[in-house]
Amino acid sequence: MRRKRYSSMAEINITNLVDVMMVLLIVFMLTAPFLQAGVKLNLPKAEAKTIEERKGITVSVNREGDIFIGKRKVEWEEFAGVLRKELETNAPRVFLKADTKTHYGKVMRVLARIKMIGIEDVGLIAQQEKEE
Repeated sequence: MRRKRYSSMAEINITNLVDVMMVLLIVFMLTAPFLQAGVKLNLPKAEAKTIEERKGITVSVNREGDIFIGKRKVEWEEFAGVLRKELETNAPRVFLKADTKTHYGKVMRVLARIKMIGIEDVGLIAQQEKEE
């Protein structure tokens, strides 16, 4: 009786696995900024200290005056109710974003309604000015 000359290999070749994982990592790194964008706005520029990101509700007003809570468009009549509902599951903090072409009165109207609901922690979001 002859012995087998070939023995089984007990090692796993993970080179292909590492290659696939690297490609997936690159794809996620490239797409992550697009997922966080939300409503497309042209934010005003301001010299300000960057704040640490904390949890809260993002309210956006685009140039046409449409109001968004997160990515969901809401009508003015239902804005307060939807915001109160969001406050049940989120921290009592609102980040307000508005397009540079939005009328000042519309932004103030939204800000006043947020304050009337009782939210004191309101942050106005702007784009950081580049230092030259």
